[in-house]
Amino acid sequence: MTVDALAGAAYIVAALLFILSLAGLSRHESARAGVVYGIVGMAIALLATLALTIADAWGGSGAMLGLTLLGVGVLVGAAIGLWRAKVVKMTEMPELIALLHSFVGLAAVMVGWNGYLAHAPIAPELVGIHNAEVFIGIFIGGVTFTGSIVAYLKLSAKMSSRPLMLPGKNVLNVGALVAFVALTAWFVVDQQLWLLIAVTLLSFALGWHLVASIGGGDMPVVVSMLNSYSGWAAAAAGFLLNNDLLIVTGALVGSSGAYLSYIMCKAMNRSFISVIAGGFGIVASTSSDEDYGEHRETNAEGAAALLTAAKSVVITPGYGMAVAQAQYPVADLVARLRERGVEVRFGIHPVAGRLPGHMNVLLAEAKVPYDIVLGMDEINDDLASTSVVLVIGANDTVNPAAAEDPGSPIAGMPVLRVWEAENVIVFKRSMAAGYAGVQNPLFFRENTQMLFGDAKERVEDIIRAL
Repeated sequence: MTVDALAGAAYIVAALLFILSLAGLSRHESARAGVVYGIVGMAIALLATLALTIADAWGGSGAMLGLTLLGVGVLVGAAIGLWRAKVVKMTEMPELIALLHSFVGLAAVMVGWNGYLAHAPIAPELVGIHNAEVFIGIFIGGVTFTGSIVAYLKLSAKMSSRPLMLPGKNVLNVGALVAFVALTAWFVVDQQLWLLIAVTLLSFALGWHLVASIGGGDMPVVVSMLNSYSGWAAAAAGFLLNNDLLIVTGALVGSSGAYLSYIMCKAMNRSFISVIAGGFGIVASTSSDEDYGEHRETNAEGAAALLTAAKSVVITPGYGMAVAQAQYPVADLVARLRERGVEVRFGIHPVAGRLPGHMNVLLAEAKVPYDIVLGMDEINDDLASTSVVLVIGANDTVNPAAAEDPGSPIAGMPVLRVWEAENVIVFKRSMAAGYAGVQNPLFFRENTQMLFGDAKERVEDIIRAL
């Protein structure tokens, strides 16, 4: 068999493993196997591509230099990837993923420019298609690149999570898309260098503006959507490089990311088109400055007394639990309460944390049984008959303003109705607003008590008090 045939067979195997990986990642029980499938598939794809590259370059002028540069690039990238994977905290995963998406977008831009500058021989009837591929690939990659950079800056708190509200922002977005279509048609007819420069700058500006215009409450959807963009950018690069596996893999990532974004938008009562177009995140003039009265505080002993007398307890975790690494003492607390005959369950909002599934991963890491970890729709109707709800580091996902304040930026977003429970204890460092920048009236309800401090330390204090 030729090297081309072997590489083609390896690509088919890798594509099947990627599909199995996505299927495995859809359930807790098979997630680990899904990760392994993905790793093996990517290893096969890289080895096949390396073998194909060596075979194509061998004997040509400058072959050794090209292969040496390729090897150096692979080694440097692998070293950086291993280092980041080793030192990254679980709470930093969302921003790391956003940063990785930016690399995919930038790579797509570079591949597009290479497709223009390389001047490889193309059949006359395919020249127009090739030029369109170059232009579209650069545009998708550019939007992905700068959009992901903004997402990284917002998620890592290097940039305000509040939305950028330029006058006529929707006109700017639509105008950019119209300009892109016009420039694409022009470039297909006349391949001027300035057109390529123009679309690159246009895509960078649009990607920045789209994500900058989206508020913190919608950032989990944005991260998922950028994942989809990176997939389509990879697919566009696959067309330019004539690489079937890159096309298939990009399509898998692009379609699955788009579907996940759609599911999340439905869960948040958001318009899918509006979110990806930067239409949400407008900060209303209500909420943060309104006087809701005085809050009530408790301590570990008071919380322990409520839990001891409780028949049922629901724990709703959020990003604050992840920051404090409180999942391990929380798992210990759950085990102790269950030993006392208390029914304990978790209520997970679809966008709890900064990434879909963030809380589920943390709880699985702490060996919390899967059968007591329930979604919002499964737990919401039971909250009214719950003795105690522990809100550990969550804020926007338990905010009654979403259901009761039409002027709130998160109005209409389904939330965990924890305020319906008999007692609510909110673990929080301070009375500051959540990531969406919206004050939470829950903190001032008569059945709510605030337990201030580091979540991990406060849970450990409760365990000692028990």
